[in-house]
Amino acid sequence: MTNATGRTTQTLETDAGTARLTWHRADRPRLLLALGHGAGSGVEARDLRALAEALPAHGVTVALVEQPWRVAGRRLAPAPKTLDTGWRGIWPALAATGVPVISGGRSAGARVACRTAAELGARAVLALAFPLHPPGRPERSRAGELLGTGVPTLVVQGARDPFGRPEEFPDGAHRLVAVPSADHGLAVPKRAGTGQDEALALVTDAVAAWTRSLA
Repeated sequence: MTNATGRTTQTLETDAGTARLTWHRADRPRLLLALGHGAGSGVEARDLRALAEALPAHGVTVALVEQPWRVAGRRLAPAPKTLDTGWRGIWPALAATGVPVISGGRSAGARVACRTAAELGARAVLALAFPLHPPGRPERSRAGELLGTGVPTLVVQGARDPFGRPEEFPDGAHRLVAVPSADHGLAVPKRAGTGQDEALALVTDAVAAWTRSLA
């Protein structure tokens, strides 16, 4: 289905239920970036929207992926293994485009992308607001998921993210971009020296530059 803005939506059946993709297509794509949402919000998240609007001009088609639980209108995300099942189910549609696919997402969606990248043959991983640990519980680290992607990985993290500030991340092969004053939703307070538009521009510019390094 094509809406008034030219974006297209596609529903797909997976073993976890019906998923939905919203395509933002580049004219001559060299890469495809699939972006999954977090457990607390959908594809309307500010960083996902900003990337979907900005990257097609850089030769990157963006597919915003709504997990089956979200499409079904449920409020609570299922277990990680069910999220992974949903992600695997949409992958053939991504691969069918014939261009290399970057597996990406924010928060819980970033964890899914990290866990499944190697098995699905992702070209790279984009992890937005990776939840390194639950707030206040650094001993419950999820660093193993991030360090085990097996492919080039970019982390974009808010400087005030309670799920893991940039300085808490372990050394590894991944790149990390810190967004000044930003929280887990990459929102910045009005009193911050960096405005919200400037923060989002930092995100989109960093991701666009990184994708050029992958081509």
